[in-house]
Amino acid sequence: MTVSFISTMRRALIAGATATLLFAGAGGAAAAPLSAAPAPAERASAAPAAAHSPYARLRPLAALSAERLATGDLVAAAKWGTGSPIDDPARERVVLDSVAEQARRLGADPEATVRIFRDQIEASKIVQRGLFREWDADPSRAPAERPDLNEVRKEINRLNGALVRAIAASPQARSAPYCAPLVTVSAARIRYERHLDPLHTVALARSLRSVCG
Repeated sequence: MTVSFISTMRRALIAGATATLLFAGAGGAAAAPLSAAPAPAERASAAPAAAHSPYARLRPLAALSAERLATGDLVAAAKWGTGSPIDDPARERVVLDSVAEQARRLGADPEATVRIFRDQIEASKIVQRGLFREWDADPSRAPAERPDLNEVRKEINRLNGALVRAIAASPQARSAPYCAPLVTVSAARIRYERHLDPLHTVALARSLRSVCG
């Protein structure tokens, strides 16, 4: 290993404990950045290794999961007031069959892909149920317009494809001992960068439960 990579891993593992505390206190204020930006010389020397580092392989899984969770808000808005249930087993089966087939075409593990996507689906339902409770308690906060669910699903399908590719690109990182702390660091950074509220923070943690093999 290069010195820069060892240094990166050391910072990530130390930050993992901090990130765990951030998730435990999800109801608090947004977290501060987990580490200071490296000096220009350090950035230059670390760039080649960082491009193929485990963190670089795992962060897209957290980032895409956060993007997918954002579509849960739109799904909730589309279903709100229509009587459509949050649980949709037929739609879920279509999604899981589709991502399994995509994984096979990419030479990835379809079973691992399906496990991760089951968590993605459950996380989206956490968001939808949370928003429904919020809107029931205060109808003035309910959406004034109803998105087209078919259009929302097109965006979900796009994100599903990107997430399958990220899963296919990260088998070694996902099976390594350092996977869990690096995923936690990734999620904590994304929580900070995107100013996620407690509902979406909890859902993001749920969406990543099966990422590490």
